[in-house]
Amino acid sequence: MTLPPDAPGPSVPHLLLGVCDYPEQVPQDRWAPYARQQRELGLSFVRIAEFAWSRMEPHPGEYDWAWLDEAVETYAAQGLRVVLCTPTATPPAWLVRAHPEILPVDDQGRVREFGSRRHYDFASPVYREHSRRITRAIAERYGGHPAVVGWQTDNEFGCHATSRSYGGASAAAFPGWLEKRYGSLEALNAAWGNAFWSMEYAAWDQLAPPILTVTEANPAHALDYARFCSAMIAEFQAEQVAILRECSPGRFVTHNFMIFESGFDHYEVSRGLDFATWDNYPLGMLEFFAPPGYEAQKLEYARTGHPDLVAFNHDLYRGLLAGVPGRLGRGGPGTPTGPWVMEQQCGQVNWAPYNPLPADGAVALWTAQAWAHGNDVVSYFRWRAATAAQEILHSGLLRHDETPDRGHAEVAALNLEGFPAGEVPARVALLHDYESLWIYDLQPHSAGLNYWAQTLAYYSALRALGADVDVLHADADLSGYAVVVAPAITLMTPERAARWTAAVEAGARLVCGPRTAFRTVSGGTPEGGQFGPLAGLLGARLAQFDSLRPGLETRVAGPGGEYEAFAWAESYRPEAGTAVTHRYVGGPLDGQAAALCRPGGQGEGVVIGAHSPALIAEVLRGVLGRAGVDTTDLPPGLRLSRRAGRTLLQNWTAGPLTWNGIQVPPVSFQVRPD
Repeated sequence: MTLPPDAPGPSVPHLLLGVCDYPEQVPQDRWAPYARQQRELGLSFVRIAEFAWSRMEPHPGEYDWAWLDEAVETYAAQGLRVVLCTPTATPPAWLVRAHPEILPVDDQGRVREFGSRRHYDFASPVYREHSRRITRAIAERYGGHPAVVGWQTDNEFGCHATSRSYGGASAAAFPGWLEKRYGSLEALNAAWGNAFWSMEYAAWDQLAPPILTVTEANPAHALDYARFCSAMIAEFQAEQVAILRECSPGRFVTHNFMIFESGFDHYEVSRGLDFATWDNYPLGMLEFFAPPGYEAQKLEYARTGHPDLVAFNHDLYRGLLAGVPGRLGRGGPGTPTGPWVMEQQCGQVNWAPYNPLPADGAVALWTAQAWAHGNDVVSYFRWRAATAAQEILHSGLLRHDETPDRGHAEVAALNLEGFPAGEVPARVALLHDYESLWIYDLQPHSAGLNYWAQTLAYYSALRALGADVDVLHADADLSGYAVVVAPAITLMTPERAARWTAAVEAGARLVCGPRTAFRTVSGGTPEGGQFGPLAGLLGARLAQFDSLRPGLETRVAGPGGEYEAFAWAESYRPEAGTAVTHRYVGGPLDGQAAALCRPGGQGEGVVIGAHSPALIAEVLRGVLGRAGVDTTDLPPGLRLSRRAGRTLLQNWTAGPLTWNGIQVPPVSFQVRPD
């Protein structure tokens, strides 16, 4: 079998499309018609088999590949490229009943049973053995097939709160992981501050997962358990990747990450992949994952999703492997090497508290935005709506009766040549770190704020000013960026502080949000107080912090006027050479510094202490201007994104919007030359 003569060459010229399909869930006489229709729709890729272990191996050691052989050949006959998945997200019943010890334990100490998906403990040596075995079996059979261009490992790590198991194999492995990390109980007790409340340990076997404590568990204990569980996922993934590399050389390997999944360090887990993919469900995301501060917008954007929530995830996964060399180029001629959307919503979903139909034009808008944020492929979930089981209310490109649904028509109307491949020209980096996320949310101190809400306040402000943004790890290379924004990097190390300082000295303008550098690696506070190793760069010390309940607001005054702060406010004691740009007005922080600016080398360090979107926007506008980054004030719901010398103008609202004399109809986009 060879690919058709019209297949793209080694350099993919424009956005390509795919679909998630489930041949094991429909009669075999539908496979060939579906594959033909997929090709006629303009699709290039099909992802299959992520939930098909019970069909591949119906009984222990007895494989049935005939159906999958036929399915792969059916897609190949239509020139579709196949992305195969390791089926380890769904261990079959026979495996669970033979080895119930592989099942995970929730944070209430209850075993999570068979009957859905993701029912395994990442640390289980028994499950890891079976994971390696089924991965090798499928990779050896299909690793050299010319239609198989890549692999997806497992499916959606962390979905349904499964990144952490609090019993069984994980509980057994945790003390050994700690002993390797700390070397001695004395070091562990000191790092965790266990003299507090008499929490000191005298033997490694006294340690357990941090659940079911009378009041909150020690945050240092919980932080290390999050690190441990993340390491187990990374090990699990690395085992599969190694087998796929061995048995299927020349094919790409990826994983489909999730929207705002917080249970593991995605940077750590993605090592060894060629690129990241993620699953984009804008409406479910808005209903289910929107952080505090987005409640009022759930109705306004109920049929499109919020543009910044979606855009942030695009930028996060584009940057997940930034700076990692030697990862790309696998998959054969015509295979994109950039990030993908592996699952793109194309109708209503079934899993959020409310599941409205998307607005007309939303599927096309989501596809265009994915391209503009650097994705080379958008793959829709799913081909035909499921006719049985848990996802029966979830839409596909085809309805249950096999007629094209609304999303099908929007996909058919796309002009893919209007979405050329190329780079996203971001001059602004926004820094993100999962360890900071974990320790921030372990002790939020304000019910109206969390890590994502604080981070997205800065990201949304940048997007509302028309800036393109790269989301990077807090320890990434910052050279080449005019502005570096660190909204919520609360965990600081001397090495990280030195890297940020070097970037400022070289000319970058650094903007930090509240609680920056408030924690050390162990989860405690720096001996010298907030900022620790950043104190020299920022030129200030923490004075007070104030947790604001709803209605208990405070105000901040500066050159642009007064601004309301809510949820959080912290004040500073500036040192000589540090300018106070904004001060608090009224209340216990009256007259104290709310925002600071300190020159450093060729750049500057800026700190904002109040959680106030309007204040954040004003400060960022000034910083971007001083850095020579063009800004524009966009109407709410209108967004700009740039790629490959073109600008995507997007209207995410139900009414027409105008910008710079250009009118954009409701729920639509325009691609314009820069």
